[in-house]
Amino acid sequence: MKSLLCSLVTLSGSSAFAFSPRGTSRFSLALNANALIVQNKGGGHGELGYQLAKVLETNDKIDSITILQDEACKDTAEPFQSYATDLPNVKIIKAPLADDEMTAEKLQSLVGGAEARFDYVWDNASKNAQGAGKAVCDAAKNWNVKLFCYVSSAGIYTPSSDGPFPMPETTPVKASAGQYLFEQYAVEIGLPLVTFRPQYIYGPKANKFDYIDWFFDRLVRSLPLPIPEDGTQRVSLTNAEDVATLLASPLNDEAAAIQQRVFNCGTDQLHTYDEVAYLCAEAAGIAKDDVMIEHYDYDLLGKGTFPFRMTNFYVAPDMAKEKLGFKPSKNLKDDLTWYFNGYKARGGPEKKIFLGMDWEIVVGHKTPMPDYVSSIYEKYDPIELDVSDVKELIIDLPNE
Repeated sequence: MKSLLCSLVTLSGSSAFAFSPRGTSRFSLALNANALIVQNKGGGHGELGYQLAKVLETNDKIDSITILQDEACKDTAEPFQSYATDLPNVKIIKAPLADDEMTAEKLQSLVGGAEARFDYVWDNASKNAQGAGKAVCDAAKNWNVKLFCYVSSAGIYTPSSDGPFPMPETTPVKASAGQYLFEQYAVEIGLPLVTFRPQYIYGPKANKFDYIDWFFDRLVRSLPLPIPEDGTQRVSLTNAEDVATLLASPLNDEAAAIQQRVFNCGTDQLHTYDEVAYLCAEAAGIAKDDVMIEHYDYDLLGKGTFPFRMTNFYVAPDMAKEKLGFKPSKNLKDDLTWYFNGYKARGGPEKKIFLGMDWEIVVGHKTPMPDYVSSIYEKYDPIELDVSDVKELIIDLPNE
């Protein structure tokens, strides 16, 4: 990225306050290509705007980057607390992206007024074509953008039970899904849409840890891991840095990206559920023989707390590799080392976890438990009864 513009803009209503480092102007010179990243408040996609900005900073096509950040984000959490230190040349604008009354005119005012224009837009926030979602599309149409990239979700796919897997981009989707309706609106108004459908994402600046934490929560406590069926179902767990690289890859061939339109977004290194368990154990220094996996019938016992789908449901980035030259560089095995260190730093081994469903799957449905039999689950998830208000029960029986 060529320019060195750094400012933080906080917007509330119609007022705006801009802050620039000493010795720099709050106004930028005319630039060749401006990029806008619309970023949600957090969750599974919460890190993507941060990582995408880092990737775009190294791209010669992009001169300036603005992140339109949902104001509902938690500023003291990652990745938002690292914006100022790690992205000093990126302009951050806070905006009410949950506002159902948002219009293109309001959004135009938020991003700098009538003269503000963007050549490339990445929307990592909108869930439907209403409110701010529609406003982003309409504003992008007014800007005559070169690319409009949308982060959708592979969760909208509705594959048959026999696949094919990995699910190709032609897999049927849920027609009522908000993300699909957003895509349809973007196409309807003539945007050069490129949509990405990611799955399970983890990363060094994540603020959602449910997927991988589930395995460590049980491994560090020497508890069984209830995994549905035979554990050979595959999953795509992708580092957010690889996802960001893929999101930026349409810049390698804009015409090809627009022509293809839909790209699955994930790693090319797929693992079975059992393999994920053993990889996590290795990262935690636990011998494979000490890993207790309890396979179970999900038709009988339900999903429990297992973090993934019960059956095969995964994608691969073959189309992006072929059309856009995408090359993933991360792998789960290596990443789990730093992930486990972060897990410990977050207090993972000490936190209280709910294990009632685990107990039902591993123990409860198999054998009635007599009163005098205790369970290892009581150590981590004891049943607590409040007897402070219990009163003596007196029953008068008639004399015989």
